[in-house]
Formats: sequence, structure tokens, C-alpha cells
Amino acid sequence: MSLKYLFDENVDPEYAQQLRRRNLGVVVRMVGEPATPVRGTLDPEILAWCEATGFVLVTNNRRSMPVHLADHIAQGRHIPGILILNPSLSIGETLDELFMIASASFENEYQNRIDYLPLT
Repeated sequence: MSLKYLFDENVDPEYAQQLRRRNLGVVVRMVGEPATPVRGTLDPEILAWCEATGFVLVTNNRRSMPVHLADHIAQGRHIPGILILNPSLSIGETLDELFMIASASFENEYQNRIDYLPLT
């Protein structure tokens, strides 16, 4: 698996905890954990961190994230991808989607894109 996920601070920590418990080889971090952006970091800075570290951002932010991504790309920058969670999916369905994405994706498949779950 090549994808690594950074969950933003507004995502229920249960998602990261459950992915870790499944021990499926997916690298999972949450904003505010050691070696990640601190809680309260602005979205443009989180995108820069994801770019520098190769993490795909997992977020609930449907409203402003498209604007932040457009600004990021306009500056000649890139991001491994942004996945936006669907509140209609159960935690189990979301975890299945995230694992499927991590295990079946090719390099740079989500680069500079926002994708909304479910992909299938």
C-alpha cells in the first residue's frame, strides 16, 4: 500500500483508531499527533504539510477545501489528494472505502484532486 492518510482535526478520531486496529498496513496520522501539524493549523498549511510528506488529507471540509486546493495549485504546488468523507456512510463503510482506496490505488492517482466518498 502506498497511500498515507492524514485525518484533519474535525474528523472523528474513531476513523483513525479503527484503521489502526485493523492493522492493514495503512499509515494513519491525525492532526495534533506527534510529527503532524498542531491542532488549529490553517488549512493551507495542512495542504503544504501533506505535499511535503506525501499524505492524502481526509476531511469533512466540503465548503472551503476546494478553494484552498485551487489556491495551492495556483501557486504551482501539488498535493497527493484530498478525500472528503460522506456523513451518510457508516464508520464501517467509510473504513472499507479508505482501505480499498489505499490498497488499490496507483501512484499519484489522486494528485491535485478532491474526491468524495464513496468512490464506488
